[in-house]
Amino acid sequence: MRERLAVLQERDFLFFLSAKILVTLAAEMVSVAVGMQVYELTGDLLALGLVGLAQFAPFVVLILPAGQVADRKERSRIITFCFALQGLASAALLGITLAGLHEVGLIYAVLVLLGCARAFMMPASQAVLINLVSAPRFAQALALHSSSFHVAVIAGPVLGGVVYLGGPHAVYVASTTLFASAVLLMSRVRSGRRHAAGQADGRDAGAVFEGLRFVFSRPIVLGAISLDLFAVLFGSAVALMPAMARDVLQVDAAGLGLLRAAPAVGAAFAAAALVWRPIRRHVGRWMFGGVAVFGASMALFGLSASLPLSIALLAVGGAGDMVSVYVRQILVQHETPDEIRGRVSAVNSVFIGASNQLGDFESGVAARLLGLVPAVIFGGAATLAVGGIWMKLFPLLARTDAFPHLQPAAGQDGGKQGESLPA
Repeated sequence: MRERLAVLQERDFLFFLSAKILVTLAAEMVSVAVGMQVYELTGDLLALGLVGLAQFAPFVVLILPAGQVADRKERSRIITFCFALQGLASAALLGITLAGLHEVGLIYAVLVLLGCARAFMMPASQAVLINLVSAPRFAQALALHSSSFHVAVIAGPVLGGVVYLGGPHAVYVASTTLFASAVLLMSRVRSGRRHAAGQADGRDAGAVFEGLRFVFSRPIVLGAISLDLFAVLFGSAVALMPAMARDVLQVDAAGLGLLRAAPAVGAAFAAAALVWRPIRRHVGRWMFGGVAVFGASMALFGLSASLPLSIALLAVGGAGDMVSVYVRQILVQHETPDEIRGRVSAVNSVFIGASNQLGDFESGVAARLLGLVPAVIFGGAATLAVGGIWMKLFPLLARTDAFPHLQPAAGQDGGKQGESLPA
């Protein structure tokens, strides 16, 4: 047990992990409050979709330059600044609410600021993790980071839903405090500085696109991150959860918090299992299997009229998604040279951001056209279809047996079992 948690002896990683937990709690609380507030102000399903679009639009514009910045500047300082910017956005939402302003456009404007902060935060935070721990402890750090993240994603919506019973302003006060605390913790991190080679590599304008060139030159990496993009783009029902909670399941904000937390419950259990029993064989099958479980669970969630059943289905879907994400992250991180890891992480962040925020917009549009329940069912079915199509488009990915850095040496039998990932 002590050896499995030895990574917590890494000072910078401990501060980084603590700050990320607080930021995740705060961000999830804000997400619940904004969703409920917008739906209460408008009663419009498309308005819920626009919540995602408002964050995605600046994100997609800024993310590639943000990756270059992550390769040229100290990553920990970038992350600290982004945490502070998110705190400022939370404080702005508090001001709008206390002023009694009911113009939803003001909320969208603040969400644009959040999108800008996340554009610079995501590539820096993805790229910095491997710089904060010794090499043998990276897989352990990744699994612990993922499990801690999902614990925060579990607690955040529940806390947000409960605190929202006191009004949206109560949520924004709490989240602003959490963001400020995260800034203080992150300011203690002293690692994450780029090597001189990485700094020189990022000076010309063409270097911004180096991450794109690298991803498209690696079919396994391209297949892995694009699978995640299209699976979550169609399958995610996060944007529609306020409407599902109120109109289908007939529960209040606390019930919504339970629904929002359920996928993270399943993901946290899956991440904990991966710490103790890392995937050793058939990593491609595990990734596609996780996507299939996620899609099927979302389709069944659309058919459910029971809160306990809905929570269980979302938890199963979260576990499937966690397995897929775990495989993808290890594939991408170990395939990427450190000097361009920020830019490749930026490309990865584009896919993640598109699948999340643009997926929210897609959900809102689909719900407007098809109706609430049919839109959720369609999304789950589309995810299953995407998994089948990607197995045909990227057969090498589907047949991948072991992670690349654990493959047998050249000249050995490629079908032999790879080593276990360090736990």
